Amino acid sequence: MFGISLFDLSWLIVALLGAGAVTGLLAGVFGVGGGAVAVPILYELFRFVGVPEEVRMPLCVGTSLAIIIPTSIRSFRAHQAKGAVDMTILRIWAVPVVVGVVMGSVIARYAPADLFKTVFVVVAGISAIRLLFGKDTWRFGTEMPGKPVMVVYGWIIGVLSALMGIGGGQLSNLFMTFYNRPIHQAVATSSGLGILISIPGAIGYIYAGWPHMADYPNVVALQPPLALGYISLVGFLLFIPTSAWMAPVGARLAHRLSKRKLEIAFGIFLLTVCLRFFVSLLS
Repeated sequence: MFGISLFDLSWLIVALLGAGAVTGLLAGVFGVGGGAVAVPILYELFRFVGVPEEVRMPLCVGTSLAIIIPTSIRSFRAHQAKGAVDMTILRIWAVPVVVGVVMGSVIARYAPADLFKTVFVVVAGISAIRLLFGKDTWRFGTEMPGKPVMVVYGWIIGVLSALMGIGGGQLSNLFMTFYNRPIHQAVATSSGLGILISIPGAIGYIYAGWPHMADYPNVVALQPPLALGYISLVGFLLFIPTSAWMAPVGARLAHRLSKRKLEIAFGIFLLTVCLRFFVSLLS
């Protein structure tokens, strides 16, 4: 299929299924779509099967956005069942987030691979520092800002999420905790953003990657029926069963953790992702 041995292909399938389970679990625990886990894992797997560096990162991001669709839906429903989601915030963010995602998808059509990695490093690094070392005095305010500011924040979340292949959880968690919202509510509300970001984002990456499929005719992983634009269908299909299965488990676990334990776990997770792509930028 990919020009590799049956043993290596079997290993790849098992790795994708296992990565999907970890992605779904963390999606539920942290209220993220799982993209910050899926993207670096897919990056290594696509490197293994010979996807060129020039298109590897956008292929990871697009595939991640597709994977996030069912994971986010299940994670959001689990958090909503516990009454922890702030639907008022989601309604305000709905339109600007989608607009930002569309703009990010257009940028992805022309952006170099290092742009995706740089966005990952900056956002993950800031988020990790805030969660691991932040104090309660690190606030922008004690109440959420007015609608115009919220709209701008929503647009920024949409653009950056589309370039990172995430469901917006890191960004919205950071934003909401800076405005004195409890981490559990931030996590639960963030899970809803994954739906708003992943669906238009996946469609956008099909558009972004479509003309590049012809540029790499010998790269099987970029050709139909294994891929559509910058979405790997084989990666998508293998991630879905285990990631969707584990998302509700992670959501239940999140509500059993204390505020500080959830912050530390999320911070370490983001710092690991940040360091991984920083090293990649230097290589």
